[in-house]
Amino acid sequence: MIAHVILFKPRPELTAGEREVLLKTLEAAATGIPSIRRMRLGARVRHGRPGYEQLMKEDFEYAVIVEFDDLQALGAYLAHPQHAAIGKHFSESAAAALAYDYEMVDL
Repeated sequence: MIAHVILFKPRPELTAGEREVLLKTLEAAATGIPSIRRMRLGARVRHGRPGYEQLMKEDFEYAVIVEFDDLQALGAYLAHPQHAAIGKHFSESAAAALAYDYEMVDL
């Protein structure tokens, strides 16, 4: 399984309406791009316990994890027009973002 992991920090001045457009674009991709096995969105939680949380230099408020069966499915997603729409909204909305792909195995 391939995981496409996006960490996202929205621009401070991003309006509620702009956030809603971004969310709708993600929802449309999740249901409209056939190669996606699963897409999840999460907001960062803070536990306050001493350790790694305080060591993070950048505060990424949201994570999106998109799962694919294999690299071919990831490639189909990246080439899909709805992915271009997501990219446009992310680049316009982000103060900072990271995107990485990982081959995952069960432990």
